[in-house]
Amino acid sequence: MANAHLNLLYLILLCVVQSQVSTVEAHGSIVGDLLDYLNESWTHFHATAEAKRQLIDAGFHLLNENDEWDLKPGGRYFFTRNMSCLVAFAVGEKYSAGNGFHVIAAHTDSPCLKLKPRSASTKSGCLMINVQTYGGGLWHTWFDRDLSVAGRVILRDGNGSFIQKLVKVKRPLLRIPTLAIHLDRTVNKDGFKPNVETHLIPLLASKLEETASSETKEKSTTTSTKAAHHPLLMQALSDEINCNVDDIVSIELNVCDTQPSCLGGGNNEFIFSGRLDNLASSYCALRALIDSCKSPGDLASEHAIRMVALFDNEEVGSGSIQGAGAPTMFQAMRRIISCLAEKYVGECSFERAVRQSFLVSADMAHGVHPNFMDKHEEYHRPEMQKGLVIKHNANQRYATSGVTSFLFQEIGKIHNLPTQEFVVRNDMGCGSTIGPILASGAGIRTVDCGIAQLSMHSVREICGKEDIDIAYKYFKAFYQTFSSIDRKLIVDSLAL
Repeated sequence: MANAHLNLLYLILLCVVQSQVSTVEAHGSIVGDLLDYLNESWTHFHATAEAKRQLIDAGFHLLNENDEWDLKPGGRYFFTRNMSCLVAFAVGEKYSAGNGFHVIAAHTDSPCLKLKPRSASTKSGCLMINVQTYGGGLWHTWFDRDLSVAGRVILRDGNGSFIQKLVKVKRPLLRIPTLAIHLDRTVNKDGFKPNVETHLIPLLASKLEETASSETKEKSTTTSTKAAHHPLLMQALSDEINCNVDDIVSIELNVCDTQPSCLGGGNNEFIFSGRLDNLASSYCALRALIDSCKSPGDLASEHAIRMVALFDNEEVGSGSIQGAGAPTMFQAMRRIISCLAEKYVGECSFERAVRQSFLVSADMAHGVHPNFMDKHEEYHRPEMQKGLVIKHNANQRYATSGVTSFLFQEIGKIHNLPTQEFVVRNDMGCGSTIGPILASGAGIRTVDCGIAQLSMHSVREICGKEDIDIAYKYFKAFYQTFSSIDRKLIVDSLAL
């Protein structure tokens, strides 16, 4: 009965969000669709699966990296890798081998807690879930939140093979309680400094013998006392995906906040959500690609290839098979060129294509915090609701150059879309993005930009509603008009 009440509460919260969505959509905004995407995408796996669904619904053809590709001008295609990385592209009808790619790249992962390979532990009569910290999260924000788990499981199939399934336990399943102030009297003066190994351990339940039903006890009697994961957790997963516990042979789970993404603020002008970094950028890019080529004739005069690349593992350096450090995108470019080439492929078609290509590295940006304005350089303080932020760094933590910044801002001038600029203070370190990784990987011109936000890497972040629509319109305009802008400036010519 308690679970039914919790599920009902979750549905009520989603209904509230849906009413907000309807209001937003009535004004021609994509914000409502973004809220739906965020609420579906609890993990990088779910974000990729939802992007896959939307691409298929829009008429894109699913490719497999293991198969030969048959591509045609005017075609729209995509593939996934590890179900956490995705590359989609639309081929201009006037494309010829050696023409460029116009790419927007973002990432699907966010800082979170991930279950350890052996997550089961017991402390003081409580069942605990051992976790690893992933990325640079603001871990104190994960305390006292209604948490659950979501991710991917591998199941044993009836015919002796295995299948993967995504799972999401929507009801609050876990909690990381803070220590009462009566037992930590100086916390407000000295600061809350939890040890991420010993204090950041979610509570699942009291002892199984005291909480489990007789049915659950029977199902767990065959499980070893040294099981990698608590039988109670495994039962929750099996109930969610409607399988036997014994059929689950592997799990890959994130701890997730259960509170739905929603609008907030006095005028409903903000988005309150987890994982805005960087699913907001990912969705704007995905939607821009889909909408830039959904009508007959949208690709009729296009000489380039429009592409979106969503990578995993950016928060931990991108060094993985599904991260931007892998040659996924450039391998796809080579294959595309080879497939679309006619009998004769000109000299160095890939290298010529890269030199004519342009990459927009889209990752969330640091908006100026009204309570900490001094943390921003005085003349580079991006604000929410004021447009896309172009990021600069002389030490190449961002890949923006004077040329790429100019070309990208020309799009905004033509379409009357605002931009802002960000430079980190000289006395502070600067974060980075996938921009420099991809720019140096094959020598592709790159601009780093993002949507201004607050509370970056918190379990609950905030950004401006207007900036979502600006980013979407900007990215769509990039796909539709960059070819005409790019040909107006030639940098490496004989003339000086």
